Amino acid sequence: MDQKLSPSTDPVEFPYRAISSTAITSAVFAGLGAIGGFFFWPALGLALIGLISGWMSCRQIRRYPEEFEGLKLALFGVAANAFIVFGGAALHIYVYVTEVPDGYTRVQFYELQQDASQAVDMPTSRAVEINGDAVFLKGYIHPSSGSGMLKKFILVPDLGTCCFGGQPKSSDMIEVTLLDGQATKAGLTKKKLAGEFSVNQVARKVTDFDNNVFYRMKVDIIQ
Repeated sequence: MDQKLSPSTDPVEFPYRAISSTAITSAVFAGLGAIGGFFFWPALGLALIGLISGWMSCRQIRRYPEEFEGLKLALFGVAANAFIVFGGAALHIYVYVTEVPDGYTRVQFYELQQDASQAVDMPTSRAVEINGDAVFLKGYIHPSSGSGMLKKFILVPDLGTCCFGGQPKSSDMIEVTLLDGQATKAGLTKKKLAGEFSVNQVARKVTDFDNNVFYRMKVDIIQ
């Protein structure tokens, strides 16, 4: 008698394992960090979060292999974010130590800004100290300076002062003149300037600005 074959009654199990959410987070932050980390140093913080997330994901998957998967994605996140964090930091450090041209002294814009707690806005002691010196500093062109290619403009310390802070204080502005026929395009990108800094003996009135200007700069190099 032929024996009829019957399907196995043994249940076939298809265990479900969830992809680790921290592995996905690590990969996403690697993409965000890559976009900004090599151009805008605070964005390296995103890659650092991604690096930590990837490391946590690897631990989670190895501890609970029956519940979670995505180890390759987590390892990619760790490797990519580590490269961005350390490579980006090295790049920014290199740029910082090499960006000042020979013969110029680095000045931070905040050294020129009068403390908001002071009742009177006036040039700072640091500004008076470097009066007439060849300096290097960074800032943003205020939109009221005009559009297109500019040979003269008002430089302010940050985008808040530039776009959202209303009229800047006198100690937040530098009246810039580009020398040797130079011109630069208006916009919201940070500018690097090297030239002679001076403090006005009498505060100057500048068109389209409510407050007078304390500082001027004749610029030899702009980037």
